[in-house]
Amino acid sequence: MDYLPLFFDVKSAPALLVGGGDVALRKARLLVRAGARVRVVSREVHEALDRLVEEHQGQVVIGEYHAGLLDDVVLVVAATDDEALNQRVHYDATARRVPVNVVDNPALCSFVFPAIVDRSPIVIGISSGGQSPVLARLLRAKLETLIPAGYSRLGALVGSFRERVKARFGSVNERRRFWEGVLQGEVAERVFAGRDAEAQQLLERQLEQEPDATPVGEVYLVGAGPGDPELLTFKALRLMQQADVVIYDRLVSPAVLDLCRRDADLVYVGKERDNHSVPQQGINQLLVEHARKGRRVVRLKGGDPFIFGRGGEELEELKAAGIPFQVVPGITAASACSTYAGIPLTHRNYAQSVKFVTGQLKHRTSDLNYDELIHPNQTIVFYMGLHTLERLCQGLMEHGKPATTPVAIVSQGTSVEQRVLTGTLGDIVARQQQARLPAPALIIVGEVVELQSRLAWFGSAEGQQAG
Repeated sequence: MDYLPLFFDVKSAPALLVGGGDVALRKARLLVRAGARVRVVSREVHEALDRLVEEHQGQVVIGEYHAGLLDDVVLVVAATDDEALNQRVHYDATARRVPVNVVDNPALCSFVFPAIVDRSPIVIGISSGGQSPVLARLLRAKLETLIPAGYSRLGALVGSFRERVKARFGSVNERRRFWEGVLQGEVAERVFAGRDAEAQQLLERQLEQEPDATPVGEVYLVGAGPGDPELLTFKALRLMQQADVVIYDRLVSPAVLDLCRRDADLVYVGKERDNHSVPQQGINQLLVEHARKGRRVVRLKGGDPFIFGRGGEELEELKAAGIPFQVVPGITAASACSTYAGIPLTHRNYAQSVKFVTGQLKHRTSDLNYDELIHPNQTIVFYMGLHTLERLCQGLMEHGKPATTPVAIVSQGTSVEQRVLTGTLGDIVARQQQARLPAPALIIVGEVVELQSRLAWFGSAEGQQAG
């Protein structure tokens, strides 16, 4: 270990900053965020730096650096492009045993600034010991995506209960078990969902209840997107990695499922045409049963749970049973598949509106309002319409949509197996009979399909067009 990682309390403490340019400004921002009183010395000072120091009751000294400026400071930062001056600052600070940082010169530093993930009171510092600041920043960026901003509020809430928990539980192990349950359970999720008052009330109740009481679990209705795991939201990934039970659909890709918590129970409830492994009512009951056992349940759905995903029906059941829940939207197939196929759903020259329609209606009826679907300058996206393709095309043409209207079928969109078949209302059925693109597939109808040949970007050239 090249450096001992420490967290330094500099609130209201004087800190000297030698230099007045952009680099000095960046260091000053860190120092004032930590509460230091910054004294800047330089021949010239950046306007933004001068304003920042003044706003935080610091001091700007226009002139030359001298060792006397170190007499009362707790640390010093040299941020100049004058190598000789930086060496003087290092020598003077070292002689007085004042911690010193010389920017971009580890050999002259007794401490270094880490890349910081700030979720105060939770603060994470990442350091390469000055060897690769860029790598440290890249690692920080990864952590930023995994640690929600809500951890700041969660840390503050936990801190406000610390003494009460200490008084309630006599042993360190009891306190540890209690806090593990809080920080990995419903209290934390309430905070992350922005429901801080509920989180505080729930923490109050958990502190008062007996340790063996079984809490009610929670259900997270999570949109898994179209299949590419990189299209998951940060929140979806976080909940998937802490779930006790994952109840998932057929359209959830193996790559997405592989990101779930390793020891979670995986329950498949996939539905195929004319073959439902678990009826919808059975799925609803599964969610309730697992939550009543105190488990955290992720209901993982392909695409977005509120767009032809029957998410509303499941939430109605949870609401009636008194089970708390959250909903995490996912990228719906219409947006993802059209984007990966190079077909913008709206375009100033082609379409000013878009309609999402299910091609597989309740009870297999065909009661689409075709009069609304045939409007010009409009894109139509059919979900689950591959098996009714002929009927959909015939219905549109019978109600006045020209047979020359462009059509695209996007099969297994966003995956490496993605294939795109283009044609018109008049010939797409015959083209599909020859190409036999498999489900899941999306059907896009409208003039925007003409852009596909020019804007297609995903996959190989051969894979973009079928037929």
